Amino acid sequence: MADLSTTVGRVRLPTPVLTASGCAAAGRELAAFVDLADIGGVVTKSIMSRPRAGRPTPRMVETPSGMLNSIGLQGPGIESFLADDLPWLLGTGTRAIVSVAGGSTTEYADLGRRLAQAWDDGLRPAAVEVNISCPNVANRGLVFACDPTSAAAAVAAARDTLPAELPMWVKLSPDVTDIVAIAGVALDAGADALCLVNTTLGMAIDHTTLMPRLGGVTGGLSGPAIRPIAVRCIYQVAAAFPDVPIVGIGGVRTGLDALELLAAGASAVQVGTAIFGDPSAPVRVADELATALAATGRGTVAEAVRAAHRGFDATTT
Repeated sequence: MADLSTTVGRVRLPTPVLTASGCAAAGRELAAFVDLADIGGVVTKSIMSRPRAGRPTPRMVETPSGMLNSIGLQGPGIESFLADDLPWLLGTGTRAIVSVAGGSTTEYADLGRRLAQAWDDGLRPAAVEVNISCPNVANRGLVFACDPTSAAAAVAAARDTLPAELPMWVKLSPDVTDIVAIAGVALDAGADALCLVNTTLGMAIDHTTLMPRLGGVTGGLSGPAIRPIAVRCIYQVAAAFPDVPIVGIGGVRTGLDALELLAAGASAVQVGTAIFGDPSAPVRVADELATALAATGRGTVAEAVRAAHRGFDATTT
């Protein structure tokens, strides 16, 4: 069997398979099915400064190749998260990656300060995932990750207030013309690693009423449908920034899916939608990945990372 240990920058993981933000809250739901210490890590649901009720129902719709969600970042807020959820998660022995989201650069800075205080108090996650796929309320509601200036400002605001010792991963949206350009500004603003990609915007209409099926009208499409998009984005960013650690996200259901994202340039992957049907998916995918690596004659994760780039100039494709 292959050695599944890997690194994402300064973060060492026992396996490259983590949960995706929003699919396991802070890990309590999964703890009944798997030992959280056995998986690569738990990426929490994105936390905002204040409690948030989320968007109107219905919030989830199945599609032929995944699902649409319009949850709207419902959550308890950073104060409750730091008091209850993070201490519990750290106590499981897993690698905790805290995802944060904001509606303004001020909110990203505030979240960074709160996490810095928690760090000083001994609550020390493995990394922070800064989710910038949120509307910028100060800029006509434009999504931070879709505008280079806004993306840079949000990432810099978080980096300036987070502890220097705490690795900062930045999660990008695929809904852009040039993912490499957005990746570049995020790196310039202080990102230690990039998480590619978040859901892509979609919509479903009821065949009987001919009305939108989601209460929020549009939602994020996830699952197998977006895996080719994720592979393309990872490949392009890895070609442009060969030394930057990447966490691949999008439609990972099997070990072979994970292997595809590694070959494109990711050093680790996140499993999201698959968890809803199979709570043990992070463990199963890791086991399948070990078998898949061995079948290709590779004994380590590192041997598979960026394999699709070797032998020709990937920047021209």
